[in-house]
Amino acid sequence: MTVVVGTAGHIDHGKTTLLRALTGIDADRLPEEKARGMTIDVGYAHLTLPDGDVLDFVDVPGHDRLVGNMLVGAGEVDAAMLVVAADDGPRAQTREHLQLLDALAIAHGIVVITKTDVLAPGDPRRATTMAAVADMVAGTTLARAPLISVSATTGEGLDRVRDALLALRDTVAPEVIAREGPARLAIDRVFTIRGRGAVVTGSLRGGVLEQGQVVRIEPGGLRARIREIQARNRPTDRATGGRAALNLAGVDAEELRRGMVVAPVDDRVLMASDRILVTLRPPAPRPGLELRLHLGTAEAGATIGRGQRERVGLPSGDVTAVLRLDRPIAALAGGRFALRSGAAVIGGRVIDADPPRGPSRRRVTAARMAALADAETRTDRDAARLDLHGAIGGTNGGPLLAGDVEAALDAAALASVSDHHASEPDSAGLSLADVRPMLARALRRLVAIDARSANAAIDDRIGRLVASGRLARDGDRIRDPSRTAGLPPAALDAMGRLEALLAVNGPPPLSDAARTARCPAEGIRALEVAGRIVRLEPDLAYASVTFADLQALAVSMARVRPLTPAAFRDATGTSRRYVMALLEELGRRGALVRTDAGHVPGPRAGPS
Repeated sequence: MTVVVGTAGHIDHGKTTLLRALTGIDADRLPEEKARGMTIDVGYAHLTLPDGDVLDFVDVPGHDRLVGNMLVGAGEVDAAMLVVAADDGPRAQTREHLQLLDALAIAHGIVVITKTDVLAPGDPRRATTMAAVADMVAGTTLARAPLISVSATTGEGLDRVRDALLALRDTVAPEVIAREGPARLAIDRVFTIRGRGAVVTGSLRGGVLEQGQVVRIEPGGLRARIREIQARNRPTDRATGGRAALNLAGVDAEELRRGMVVAPVDDRVLMASDRILVTLRPPAPRPGLELRLHLGTAEAGATIGRGQRERVGLPSGDVTAVLRLDRPIAALAGGRFALRSGAAVIGGRVIDADPPRGPSRRRVTAARMAALADAETRTDRDAARLDLHGAIGGTNGGPLLAGDVEAALDAAALASVSDHHASEPDSAGLSLADVRPMLARALRRLVAIDARSANAAIDDRIGRLVASGRLARDGDRIRDPSRTAGLPPAALDAMGRLEALLAVNGPPPLSDAARTARCPAEGIRALEVAGRIVRLEPDLAYASVTFADLQALAVSMARVRPLTPAAFRDATGTSRRYVMALLEELGRRGALVRTDAGHVPGPRAGPS
């Protein structure tokens, strides 16, 4: 676990110089930065504390045209070090950076007044700057941050800064540990090393990444293997938090970009989305306004959805909204972000990276939205999200249904069985092949769920209804448990009548015979399964005993001379329709073989 501290402040106020004095590391890595003496892109340094723990620093540019780069660094920090030059006081970018930190809800930090060595002893500008800074941070998330005067050139105050950073670590570290979850590394830099391939850097949050581990990269669903790891420029076989560089195998640097997120391949929390449910701090921008979203190291165009259903005022004063993005970004619940529109900045938090869609939108209520916004633990968030959506994916791959959706699906299943028994009292039960699509339609009218998940949920609910004794199951049929298993006596009698009707050389059409015998479809299937009838065509069947006699007659005639349809017709006293169906069936069974002269005994004709 490592605490990451981000710098903030106006250009030329000494952020990078202060970091160099504290850590001995020059965070300006680009040749242009060194030549011009100004930070252009995000830089990095680290400080080893007296107890051996390490603080990571993210140094951001202070130029007004580089605010986007500043937010790349600020998007993944735990605390801030706001820097103000004693001889210059708070300036435009000081206030803008503070506004962005406030929007990102960076609640811990220190404020450092630098360049005190350029002021003569007793110069009132030091006191004036201290007062102006104290007034500036009042009312922001850094209102309680200590103010420290320092000179990076002479070393005055550096020990006080180190002590304040140690205290900051002690305050922030428990919060960092408490929010640990699946590992994720938001990419802030991509480059290639000759002979090794793609390398990405970022601040590792949550869990651990290990050498050889297969990871997923979103958005895009790319897969890669971690070939090598460096933490603070030193090789290691595992990264446990803070700044890290990953050498990735299986992907090219051209496929990667700043803003992507690396996570374990089995992480189900992180997802790519172009539509996210959020809370916004007041005043919330109007719907349709074009905004820039900064989340983690990603940036995207955003507009607030116009639908009123998702716009819920919360007791905190925040409001919920759906942000529609111009491209997918990697997001997960709890992520803090900043929305920019010109000079205006609004802070917010992701509460659902995949908001309700389709029928699930009808479940959106103020109470459910507030419960999701207020959820602090992963367990509470999952429960609130399930209640909001009605159906979500489970940890084992199967779907989870909200309690009211389960009750509705159970009621539909019980009603369908009851209706079936009422309309077909002689039936052994309702076929699962018939009930599944009916229940799937009912479920998909309630919640947004794909067909595969719907079928899995239906099978689970039917299994639970059977286990609880509210339904009974016999093979592929379900029934009311108060009814006796198997076909009722009336159906069994009808089966006997049907078998008798089919025990003739020229039986009536099966549908007519079943109607005459009052035999239900289940009875016909039961006769087939039991081998009591043989179905040659969809509407032609024989009693098994009769079919066996006809087969024996055909084989015996074929042993004497090749059997022709006309000869078999005359012998059975039937028509060509029956004869041809019988000969084709006997051919399929191998009892006869067709030749040019007629049918002869086949390999399964039996002994002569």
